Amino acid sequence: MIVINLGLPKSGTTTLGLALERAGLRVADFRLRRGKSPDPALAGSYVARQLYDGYFRSGDPLERLDGLDALTEISVLNARLNLWPQTDFGLIEALRTRHPELKFLASMRDPQAMAHSMLRWSDLGSDRLPRGAVPGLPAGYGETRLERAQWIAGHQQFLRRIFADDPRFLAYDIDDPEAPAQISRHLGVSLPWWGKANENRSGRDDG
Repeated sequence: MIVINLGLPKSGTTTLGLALERAGLRVADFRLRRGKSPDPALAGSYVARQLYDGYFRSGDPLERLDGLDALTEISVLNARLNLWPQTDFGLIEALRTRHPELKFLASMRDPQAMAHSMLRWSDLGSDRLPRGAVPGLPAGYGETRLERAQWIAGHQQFLRRIFADDPRFLAYDIDDPEAPAQISRHLGVSLPWWGKANENRSGRDDG
């Protein structure tokens, strides 16, 4: 494993995954896709599930993810699963301790813009987040743009605080034209493509 992105949904995670895939990396974004999973038995499963299975079984979140280079969207929130590894200090610390060569990214975006994007993406902002009891966003909160933006800003600050001056960590803004160059330098990988993926028809809605 080369890099894990700790950004929240709608922060450009799909764009990042596609950019790294076009750079030749083996990427898992949200799910371990059939035909791309290093272990066929895991095909179709959620990245978040595998991270937590490894963490609680052996202490190593990457135990079952050999053969992949990058994880770009690692949370899941649906009727059956509510898993947010990017908010979990213990899991992140296990990754840092057990894999000292591993690098981290944090795809970020203006919290207000990102909160608006969440509302416009399926039922993420209108139903799943308010009902989900997400870390940092208890059930009953997250229905308003202000509440979602507060949660987003808190997560961004959480990552900056726990990584401090760790050179293995890079936070970048997806609206910064220098973002691709920053990521390329951080990973030592040339990115032949950078654009907009997973875009909402009514406006920009990356990742």
